[in-house]
Amino acid sequence: MKPINVGLLGIGTVGGGTYTVLKRNAEEITRRAGRPIRIVTVADKNLELARKVTGGEVKLTDDAFSVVTDPGIDIVVELIGGYGVARELVLKAIENGKHVVTANKALLAVHGNEIFAAAQKKGVMVAFEAAVAGGIPIIKALREGLTANRIEWLAGIINGTTNFILSEMRDKGLPFAEVLKEAQALGYAEADPTFDVEGVDAAHKATIMSAIAFGIPMQFDKAYIEGISKLDSVDIGYAEQLGYRIKLLGIARRRENGVELRVHPTLIPAKRLIANVEGAMNAVLVQGDAVGATLYYGKGAGAEPTASAVIADLVDVTRLHTSDPEHRVPHLAFQPDQVHDVPVLPIEEVVTSYYLRMRVEDKPGVLADITRILADSGISIEALIQKQAAEGEAHTDIIMLTHQTAEKNANAAIVRIEALPVVQGKVVKLRMEAL
Repeated sequence: MKPINVGLLGIGTVGGGTYTVLKRNAEEITRRAGRPIRIVTVADKNLELARKVTGGEVKLTDDAFSVVTDPGIDIVVELIGGYGVARELVLKAIENGKHVVTANKALLAVHGNEIFAAAQKKGVMVAFEAAVAGGIPIIKALREGLTANRIEWLAGIINGTTNFILSEMRDKGLPFAEVLKEAQALGYAEADPTFDVEGVDAAHKATIMSAIAFGIPMQFDKAYIEGISKLDSVDIGYAEQLGYRIKLLGIARRRENGVELRVHPTLIPAKRLIANVEGAMNAVLVQGDAVGATLYYGKGAGAEPTASAVIADLVDVTRLHTSDPEHRVPHLAFQPDQVHDVPVLPIEEVVTSYYLRMRVEDKPGVLADITRILADSGISIEALIQKQAAEGEAHTDIIMLTHQTAEKNANAAIVRIEALPVVQGKVVKLRMEAL
């Protein structure tokens, strides 16, 4: 059987892992795919690195555009990353009738609608299992395995850097800045960790999953994004006392009036499996109406785990290479004309429970004033801790867990609480999910 020829764009960590695993498991992969899959050209600005990884066994070039226009290439694997040149290369590959495999979550979250429309028109496939949660086959699960279900919600720990930082803050009681330095020294965090610690990376992935789960377009610009850089280790400690863990979650939930799409630090009951996902691991919890809750756990990054997903896509595309485009699995699980433009709800409309911490004067009547304000806003209290003031201290902490309410109600109550003369500084507000 004639081999499928692959052009690889980028031979960094994931590209190198893809080349290595494809070569190492070539026989097994061929048996599954029904024909050999071979990388014939590698494009990378660093030709010396490309030569080192490939041993000079394939054609090397520093011109990626020559690969996407090469008539001898069947599938282009884009592992460059970013929004800029990657978008041009992917669209040019599609225009030239090539299937595309990509691990680029940022590109798909921002430009996915345009890319999928171009692929649909040209009758080619864009596969992107590696774009979300590394080696965990969550895209395939959402798009195919759970296809009988009406997906109600999903919640994921989908950024290993932030999960490592939160695990260390909890275990060692250290502040965020100190643990971030440790994560950078160990290679878990980039020199510029903004995309990770401010929740942008997780929001890219949550955007992709929400589109597949609910049959809606990519709407990254509508996602609510809040990172962990302002999270205080004291709140991680208090959450623990109350039986909760704090995780950075990407959440997508179906509501009657739209869809929630949000990323933020979240209190989860410590007895939940997902609350016990530690270190740089990833996990996604999906609730379907027929199947109930399903959990997907594994390595969310790294050379070979991500390569595992890239190669799974290569095998899928190879199997379907000659099939009728009308009968392939749709990019976003739903037939293109059945993707509905459902509104993403603003964060003020989101309904959830809250953790509130406030620094107050240690005197009678303070708690009554605060609970009265919450009651006026229709917010009931589920649990409460009032710390004993330290000797010689005039102020103490009150920590409350509320029942569910709309975010706008919580915000209105917090404004009134902060205006009380007995309350010092800002109220700390974190969202809670029972999952």
